Amino acid sequence: MRWQRFFEDLEHQLDSEWEAERAALDTEAERLRLSRLTLRERLQESIGAEVTVDVDAGDPIRGRLTGVGADWAGLDRADGPGAAVVPFTAASSVVLAEPDLLRSARPAGRGSALSERMTLGFVLRDLARRRVPVHIVVAGGKTWAGTIDRAGADHLDLALHDAAEPRRPSAVTGHRMVVYSALRVLHLQSGHG
Repeated sequence: MRWQRFFEDLEHQLDSEWEAERAALDTEAERLRLSRLTLRERLQESIGAEVTVDVDAGDPIRGRLTGVGADWAGLDRADGPGAAVVPFTAASSVVLAEPDLLRSARPAGRGSALSERMTLGFVLRDLARRRVPVHIVVAGGKTWAGTIDRAGADHLDLALHDAAEPRRPSAVTGHRMVVYSALRVLHLQSGHG
């Protein structure tokens, strides 16, 4: 009788050790999976969620996440009219409700190959083509309003004018070349999001 109980105890100990080892392996596998997860993948999973994006120049941007490209996020702003484009390099943090945060850690692969190739430059060239009035915030908090005339590989040409007026030669007060790496937020005027 004692031997039977002894072997049962050993079997339970072995089972417990096996379960503990398997749990440790599962935990390590989860850590490895999470270590490979990008901000882009998590934001792609959060499209439609209400977010706040803290940027390193200017006020936080609050709104509904509407799109995610290769290196940027687009929001319909809740704290003002229009939309905003925020380069990932300008975001210092993203605030999501806990259910959205947890869901984003388990992406279902909703992203498309096209959105992965849509860089900030692609978006800026489209805004230039459509002549959308913008309000640009750059590193250090400096801001300019106008229309993007051209978007190159690493910079854009901005025609400065009152954003409430259409871009006409008589309304333009100057021009600036703005380096993409300095962009923090690009606000699109209402009706052009």
